[in-house]
Amino acid sequence: MPITVWNLALPPGFRGLDQAKPVTMYQRHLPHWRQDGASYFVTFRLADSLPQEKLQEIRKLREEWERAHPLPRSDQAWEQFAKQMITRLEAWLDQGMGACRLRPEWAARIIEEALLFFHGSHYDLGCFVVMPNHVHGIIRPLEPSARPLEKILQSRKRTTAARINAASSRQGKLWQEESFDRIIRDEEHLYRCIQYIGNNPCKAHLPRNEWRRWIQPEWVALGWRFED
Repeated sequence: MPITVWNLALPPGFRGLDQAKPVTMYQRHLPHWRQDGASYFVTFRLADSLPQEKLQEIRKLREEWERAHPLPRSDQAWEQFAKQMITRLEAWLDQGMGACRLRPEWAARIIEEALLFFHGSHYDLGCFVVMPNHVHGIIRPLEPSARPLEKILQSRKRTTAARINAASSRQGKLWQEESFDRIIRDEEHLYRCIQYIGNNPCKAHLPRNEWRRWIQPEWVALGWRFED
Protein backbone atom coordinates (compact mmCIF):
# COMPACT_ATOMS: atom_id res chain seq x y z
CA MET A 1 0.00 0.00 0.00
CA PRO A 2 1.58 3.33 -1.06
CA ILE A 3 0.39 5.13 2.08
CA THR A 4 -0.30 4.05 5.65
CA VAL A 5 -3.88 5.07 6.25
CA TRP A 6 -3.58 4.90 10.02
CA ASN A 7 -1.01 7.72 9.91
CA LEU A 8 -3.45 10.03 8.14
CA ALA A 9 -5.96 12.34 9.78
CA LEU A 10 -9.58 11.33 9.20
CA PRO A 11 -10.76 13.26 6.11
CA PRO A 12 -13.47 15.88 6.72
CA GLY A 13 -16.96 14.75 5.83
CA PHE A 14 -16.20 11.03 6.12
CA ARG A 15 -18.00 8.80 8.63
CA GLY A 16 -17.43 5.06 8.66
CA LEU A 17 -19.78 2.37 9.88
CA ASP A 18 -20.67 2.92 13.55
CA GLN A 19 -21.05 -0.45 15.27
CA ALA A 20 -23.06 1.19 18.08
CA LYS A 21 -25.76 2.59 15.78
CA PRO A 22 -28.60 0.69 14.10
CA VAL A 23 -28.40 -0.35 10.45
CA THR A 24 -31.52 -0.86 8.34
CA MET A 25 -31.88 -2.74 5.08
CA TYR A 26 -34.35 -2.64 2.21
CA GLN A 27 -34.44 -4.68 -0.98
CA ARG A 28 -35.04 -4.02 -4.62
CA HIS A 29 -33.09 -6.08 -7.15
CA LEU A 30 -30.21 -5.72 -4.69
CA PRO A 31 -30.18 -5.19 -0.91
CA HIS A 32 -29.37 -1.68 0.37
CA TRP A 33 -28.09 -0.95 3.88
CA ARG A 34 -28.58 2.41 5.58
CA GLN A 35 -27.10 4.04 8.70
CA ASP A 36 -27.65 7.66 9.66
CA GLY A 37 -24.44 9.63 9.33
CA ALA A 38 -22.56 7.03 7.29
CA SER A 39 -20.55 7.52 4.09
CA TYR A 40 -21.30 5.36 1.05
CA PHE A 41 -19.53 4.08 -2.03
CA VAL A 42 -22.12 4.51 -4.81
CA THR A 43 -22.41 3.48 -8.45
CA PHE A 44 -25.12 4.65 -10.80
CA ARG A 45 -25.30 3.63 -14.44
CA LEU A 46 -26.95 4.51 -17.73
CA ALA A 47 -30.15 2.68 -18.62
CA ASP A 48 -28.59 0.95 -21.65
CA SER A 49 -25.27 0.10 -19.99
CA LEU A 50 -26.14 -3.60 -19.64
CA PRO A 51 -27.78 -5.62 -22.45
CA GLN A 52 -30.82 -7.79 -21.80
CA GLU A 53 -28.79 -11.00 -21.77
CA LYS A 54 -26.72 -9.69 -18.86
CA LEU A 55 -29.85 -8.62 -16.97
CA GLN A 56 -31.37 -12.04 -17.57
CA GLU A 57 -28.20 -13.64 -16.25
CA ILE A 58 -28.49 -11.56 -13.07
CA ARG A 59 -32.14 -12.56 -12.63
CA LYS A 60 -31.23 -16.23 -13.07
CA LEU A 61 -28.38 -15.97 -10.58
CA ARG A 62 -30.69 -14.37 -8.03
CA GLU A 63 -33.31 -17.09 -8.49
CA GLU A 64 -30.66 -19.76 -8.01
CA TRP A 65 -29.32 -17.98 -4.92
CA GLU A 66 -32.79 -17.68 -3.39
CA ARG A 67 -33.42 -21.40 -3.91
CA ALA A 68 -30.08 -22.18 -2.24
CA HIS A 69 -30.80 -19.75 0.64
CA PRO A 70 -34.40 -20.28 1.79
CA LEU A 71 -36.05 -17.90 4.24
CA PRO A 72 -35.12 -16.62 6.74
CA ARG A 73 -31.94 -15.22 5.21
CA SER A 74 -29.20 -13.77 7.39
CA ASP A 75 -27.65 -10.34 6.90
CA GLN A 76 -24.34 -12.10 6.24
CA ALA A 77 -25.91 -14.11 3.41
CA TRP A 78 -27.45 -10.98 1.89
CA GLU A 79 -24.14 -9.14 2.16
CA GLN A 80 -22.28 -11.95 0.40
CA PHE A 81 -24.89 -12.03 -2.37
CA ALA A 82 -24.74 -8.25 -2.85
CA LYS A 83 -20.93 -8.28 -3.02
CA GLN A 84 -20.93 -11.01 -5.67
CA MET A 85 -23.57 -9.30 -7.79
CA ILE A 86 -22.01 -5.83 -7.57
CA THR A 87 -18.56 -7.20 -8.46
CA ARG A 88 -20.04 -8.88 -11.53
CA LEU A 89 -22.08 -5.81 -12.54
CA GLU A 90 -19.15 -3.41 -12.19
CA ALA A 91 -16.93 -5.67 -14.31
CA TRP A 92 -19.56 -5.57 -17.05
CA LEU A 93 -19.88 -1.80 -16.82
CA ASP A 94 -16.14 -1.43 -17.42
CA GLN A 95 -16.58 -3.17 -20.77
CA GLY A 96 -18.24 0.03 -22.03
CA MET A 97 -21.51 -1.45 -23.30
CA GLY A 98 -24.39 0.72 -24.50
CA ALA A 99 -24.30 4.11 -26.20
CA CYS A 100 -21.94 5.51 -23.52
CA ARG A 101 -23.57 8.93 -23.55
CA LEU A 102 -21.24 10.24 -20.82
CA ARG A 103 -18.17 9.83 -23.03
CA PRO A 104 -18.20 13.38 -24.51
CA GLU A 105 -16.37 15.94 -22.36
CA TRP A 106 -19.43 18.22 -22.20
CA ALA A 107 -21.64 15.41 -20.84
CA ALA A 108 -19.11 14.41 -18.17
CA ARG A 109 -18.84 18.07 -17.18
CA ILE A 110 -22.63 18.20 -16.65
CA ILE A 111 -22.34 15.28 -14.23
CA GLU A 112 -19.45 16.94 -12.39
CA GLU A 113 -21.31 20.25 -12.03
CA ALA A 114 -24.47 18.53 -10.79
CA LEU A 115 -22.63 16.45 -8.20
CA LEU A 116 -20.69 19.44 -6.88
CA PHE A 117 -23.75 21.72 -6.77
CA PHE A 118 -25.06 20.49 -3.39
CA HIS A 119 -21.68 19.42 -1.98
CA GLY A 120 -21.44 20.82 1.54
CA SER A 121 -25.16 21.58 1.81
CA HIS A 122 -27.15 18.42 1.08
CA TYR A 123 -24.23 15.98 1.23
CA ASP A 124 -20.46 15.70 1.54
CA LEU A 125 -18.60 14.38 -1.49
CA GLY A 126 -15.26 12.65 -1.11
CA CYS A 127 -14.47 11.87 -4.73
CA PHE A 128 -16.03 10.61 -7.94
CA VAL A 129 -15.24 9.47 -11.46
CA VAL A 130 -17.47 9.88 -14.52
CA MET A 131 -17.04 6.92 -16.87
CA PRO A 132 -18.65 6.62 -20.34
CA ASN A 133 -21.64 4.62 -19.03
CA HIS A 134 -21.56 4.92 -15.23
CA VAL A 135 -20.43 7.00 -12.25
CA HIS A 136 -18.67 5.97 -9.02
CA GLY A 137 -18.49 8.21 -5.97
CA ILE A 138 -18.15 8.55 -2.21
CA ILE A 139 -20.97 10.50 -0.60
CA ARG A 140 -22.40 11.15 2.86
CA PRO A 141 -25.94 12.56 3.20
CA LEU A 142 -26.00 15.44 5.68
CA GLU A 143 -29.72 15.16 6.47
CA PRO A 144 -30.47 11.45 5.96
CA SER A 145 -34.02 11.69 7.31
CA ALA A 146 -35.04 14.51 4.98
CA ARG A 147 -32.70 13.63 2.11
CA PRO A 148 -31.71 9.95 2.19
CA LEU A 149 -29.12 8.63 -0.23
CA GLU A 150 -31.67 7.31 -2.73
CA LYS A 151 -33.41 10.70 -2.97
CA ILE A 152 -30.10 12.48 -3.46
CA LEU A 153 -29.16 10.17 -6.31
CA GLN A 154 -32.62 10.44 -7.88
CA SER A 155 -32.33 14.23 -7.79
CA ARG A 156 -28.91 14.25 -9.45
CA LYS A 157 -30.04 11.76 -12.08
CA ARG A 158 -33.15 13.79 -12.87
CA THR A 159 -31.17 17.01 -13.24
CA THR A 160 -28.41 15.52 -15.39
CA ALA A 161 -30.84 13.57 -17.59
CA ALA A 162 -32.75 16.74 -18.40
CA ARG A 163 -29.58 18.68 -19.23
CA ILE A 164 -27.92 15.93 -21.29
CA ASN A 165 -31.11 15.16 -23.23
CA ALA A 166 -31.65 18.85 -23.95
CA ALA A 167 -28.04 19.37 -25.06
CA SER A 168 -28.19 16.37 -27.40
CA SER A 169 -31.77 16.99 -28.63
CA ARG A 170 -32.88 13.61 -27.37
CA GLN A 171 -35.65 12.28 -25.17
CA GLY A 172 -36.23 9.20 -23.11
CA LYS A 173 -34.73 7.44 -20.12
CA LEU A 174 -31.07 8.14 -19.46
CA TRP A 175 -30.37 6.47 -16.11
CA GLN A 176 -31.13 3.06 -14.65
CA GLU A 177 -33.41 3.72 -11.67
CA GLU A 178 -31.65 1.53 -9.09
CA SER A 179 -28.11 2.37 -8.01
CA PHE A 180 -25.52 0.23 -6.22
CA ASP A 181 -24.29 1.34 -2.81
CA ARG A 182 -22.52 0.06 0.25
CA ILE A 183 -21.56 1.61 3.58
CA ILE A 184 -17.83 2.32 3.87
CA ARG A 185 -16.68 0.50 7.00
CA ASP A 186 -13.50 2.29 8.09
CA GLU A 187 -10.39 4.16 6.93
CA GLU A 188 -8.84 1.13 5.24
CA HIS A 189 -12.04 0.47 3.31
CA LEU A 190 -12.18 4.17 2.42
CA TYR A 191 -8.67 4.02 0.98
CA ARG A 192 -9.58 1.01 -1.18
CA CYS A 193 -12.71 2.79 -2.44
CA ILE A 194 -10.72 5.90 -3.35
CA GLN A 195 -8.19 3.84 -5.30
CA TYR A 196 -10.93 1.87 -7.05
CA ILE A 197 -12.55 5.12 -8.17
CA GLY A 198 -9.27 6.71 -9.21
CA ASN A 199 -8.02 3.64 -11.09
CA ASN A 200 -11.29 2.79 -12.82
CA PRO A 201 -10.42 4.59 -16.11
CA CYS A 202 -7.05 2.83 -16.32
CA LYS A 203 -8.63 -0.53 -15.50
CA ALA A 204 -11.14 0.02 -18.31
CA HIS A 205 -8.31 1.10 -20.70
CA LEU A 206 -9.90 4.47 -21.41
CA PRO A 207 -8.05 7.36 -23.07
CA ARG A 208 -7.76 10.55 -21.01
CA ASN A 209 -10.49 12.40 -22.91
CA GLU A 210 -13.19 9.80 -22.08
CA TRP A 211 -13.43 10.21 -18.31
CA ARG A 212 -13.50 12.88 -15.62
CA ARG A 213 -12.66 12.56 -11.93
CA TRP A 214 -12.53 14.74 -8.83
CA ILE A 215 -11.38 14.38 -5.22
CA GLN A 216 -12.02 16.83 -2.43
CA PRO A 217 -8.97 19.14 -2.12
CA GLU A 218 -9.11 19.00 1.69
CA TRP A 219 -8.71 15.24 1.49
CA VAL A 220 -5.69 15.56 -0.80
CA ALA A 221 -4.09 18.05 1.62
CA LEU A 222 -4.31 15.40 4.36
CA GLY A 223 -2.75 12.70 2.16
CA TRP A 224 -5.95 11.03 0.89
CA ARG A 225 -5.40 10.99 -2.86
CA PHE A 226 -5.60 8.91 -6.00
CA GLU A 227 -2.43 6.80 -6.33
CA ASP A 228 -1.94 6.60 -10.10
